[in-house]
Amino acid sequence: MNMFYFILIIFIIAAGSNGEYHPPLKGMQYFSITCKTPEQLSLLRSLTNNPNVLTLKLSQILGESADILVTADESSQFKNILLLYKIDHTIITDDVEHVVHEEALKNNIVRMQSSRITLNKLSAEPFDYYPRYHEMEEYITFLAKNYSEIVSVDSIGTSFQNRTLYVIKISSGGDNKPQILIDAGIHAREWIAPSTALYAVHQLVTNQSNTYLYKNVDWLIIPSLNPDGYEYTHSNYRFWRKTRSINKGSTCIGTDANRNFDLKWMTVGASSNPCSETYGGPKPFSEVETLALKDYVMANNKTIKAYLTLHSYGQYLLHPWGYTSDLPENEPELRSVAERAAAALAAPFGTRYTIGSSTNVLYAAAGGSDDWLMGVAGANLSYTVELPGGRFDPPPSRIEFVGIETFEAFKVFQEYIEKTFVN
Repeated sequence: MNMFYFILIIFIIAAGSNGEYHPPLKGMQYFSITCKTPEQLSLLRSLTNNPNVLTLKLSQILGESADILVTADESSQFKNILLLYKIDHTIITDDVEHVVHEEALKNNIVRMQSSRITLNKLSAEPFDYYPRYHEMEEYITFLAKNYSEIVSVDSIGTSFQNRTLYVIKISSGGDNKPQILIDAGIHAREWIAPSTALYAVHQLVTNQSNTYLYKNVDWLIIPSLNPDGYEYTHSNYRFWRKTRSINKGSTCIGTDANRNFDLKWMTVGASSNPCSETYGGPKPFSEVETLALKDYVMANNKTIKAYLTLHSYGQYLLHPWGYTSDLPENEPELRSVAERAAAALAAPFGTRYTIGSSTNVLYAAAGGSDDWLMGVAGANLSYTVELPGGRFDPPPSRIEFVGIETFEAFKVFQEYIEKTFVN
């Protein structure tokens, strides 16, 4: 056997872990990698099939940078393979642990300085730091109490660890109005997603110039669909991605909730290994969180016309399908609306998004919520919005900027739904 391929196989199967495993952050290196050929891209994807390699960003587009974290024990081997295949790369940091601690410190400093804390009272102001889940709950409760004429809050269920899953409804009243459903945080480590959802809530509820946005269209916003995982990223391991459910017969915890929906489940882009970051679960809707979303959507599927699921990062507006490179019949409509949304998003600060189907732009992955909402539940528009990143998430100082520009895109979706479905 060619020695290189022997090394590569050893590198990939170094994945083996019989229990819950957290790739150690001390000495972990952050690689920015650019593939120029399909062969290089294919090789890079093979290298990521290893629990000691964490993929933050990796698209199908040649020349677009990929962001990969590699543990200290394997970074030298990883780098040698990149050099052998002449794959361009830069090491952004050689100690991810330090960056994670720095990120947490900055977030806590902003929290302590925030008017939300120093005034020692709840307020309708948006978060200028990444909140813990109990802070989200307090904020949601405050809005429901103080803006009850337009805000109602319901539980769609509870998480595996018994946290309430909230949906915030913003409406001028009336029945059977078309609805826009937004959820965030299905992947635990993507902190900017819940913050952006909450910023949209703030704009809709407190900004009087936005009342027209909910006059004829209702907004349904779930700020965190995976609160157990989100809390775990704050308290235990920053890069946790999955839910926190127990897997029968395995000591590995959790399921990738965005591989757990029942449309072409497990056909591509998901793993049957409970220790994998992309484990699709033992069956569709095995997770109480995804089942709660399913039940809520099916109870409202006659009125939910647009679905936006917030992720990070990469600056993509992705539409179905995720399980095939084939395009849906309504692709021209999906692309046209996305192009207008991307133009609106770019207006405030010049941020540019890439538009396309999930498979053709990012990667193939069956069992995603966006596919299921359109393909089964019948939403007319369905998108995964991959928000901007920083080294991991944008620093707290950028939360408002991401919120501002993303809300401009949300307005475009609202305008389309109102024009299309309101007489």
